[in-house]
Amino acid sequence: MKKLVILGAGTGGTIMANKMRKDLPRDEWKITVIDQNKTHYYQPGFLFIPFGHYKKEDVIKPKQNFLPPGVESIYQEIERVSAEENRVYLASGEVLIYDILIIATGTRINPEETPGLSGDLWHKKIFDFYTIEGSVALGEFFKRWEGGNLVINIADMPIKCPVAPLEFAFFADAFFTERGMRDKVNITYVTPLSGAFTKPRASKLLGNLLEDKNINLVTDFFLGEVDNENQKIIDFGGREVEFDCLVSVPLHSGDQVIEKSGLGDDFGFVPADKHTLQSKSHENIFVIGDAGNFPTSKAGSVVHFMAEILHENLLCFIENRPFTGSFDGHSNCFIETGHSKGALIDFNYDTEPLPGYFPFPGIGPLGLLKESRLNHYGKLMFRWVYWHILLKGKEMPIDANMTMAGKKID
Repeated sequence: MKKLVILGAGTGGTIMANKMRKDLPRDEWKITVIDQNKTHYYQPGFLFIPFGHYKKEDVIKPKQNFLPPGVESIYQEIERVSAEENRVYLASGEVLIYDILIIATGTRINPEETPGLSGDLWHKKIFDFYTIEGSVALGEFFKRWEGGNLVINIADMPIKCPVAPLEFAFFADAFFTERGMRDKVNITYVTPLSGAFTKPRASKLLGNLLEDKNINLVTDFFLGEVDNENQKIIDFGGREVEFDCLVSVPLHSGDQVIEKSGLGDDFGFVPADKHTLQSKSHENIFVIGDAGNFPTSKAGSVVHFMAEILHENLLCFIENRPFTGSFDGHSNCFIETGHSKGALIDFNYDTEPLPGYFPFPGIGPLGLLKESRLNHYGKLMFRWVYWHILLKGKEMPIDANMTMAGKKID
């Protein structure tokens, strides 16, 4: 019996368990998924919780609900991986041998890496919304907050879902406007980037939206420390921004087991071929999603598209054939812009977001690089798609690699 072991039962690990179980004979291949947590979080929903649109129970379900029959699940902490021995060591002392390993351990926030960020004001006046705890705490804070300087700050890149902090700023503008207290809230968006976003066209659109909504933009700000006593953030060059409420996107890194196993780069992300998704160090290790050092967004849509390519290449690897799948960095993101409107961007490694229509040329129905109510409803509908289609590895009518059909080029 050959063994496929998947580290992580998040989005990527769950999709791959479903896809590979359908194709690998049960009498020849044993599939095991390992994760230390039994709860699956719909992470895009964390954005909605501080503003009262979702509750905690709307974004959590048991991970076991989405793993198919014929897949063994082990809910334990992983001590380390020995790639030279093809072994996974669990904290309990159990050892698993694998023929193929898929690393889907994701990424995590590290507020403790920035002096003062996780200090006395953490989850009192300083919050994250990338964890369920931070999101819920911020929601409680906003219920009673009477206004002041609201600062949204990205410590540094890379981060999960690079548009999410912008969405938060847009949501905050709408939220406080609808509560009749927008004039009491000064919103400032502070980023290490030189513009609102990484891609020029999208950055222009999103920067204009910030300006239209009277949201201050501070660029090229690399967070050095957080002064809890005087309530201000300070960058490495000495610039300061005062806050009454700080919404932080802390430094991100890979899972600790990657570092302990010597499989990661300086940030704990696994070096892998950006097209084949195969580890650069071990041919029987493959990487998906946020766990890898891929030069693309760490977002759910990327994992979905990657899964199509990884599924294809794993079958090639098992059958000793050349890889036929090549991932192009495809990513698309709904961007909540407030007041029941949203935008949509679609891009890859080589092509920045362009205007046009998605997913069908000339028909859409979703417009690219423009605000619409339909895009907002598309984002809301995605939660159902995520739970019922995407996690279960079912086919969706969207190509894994980006198509230029329907896009407008100047």
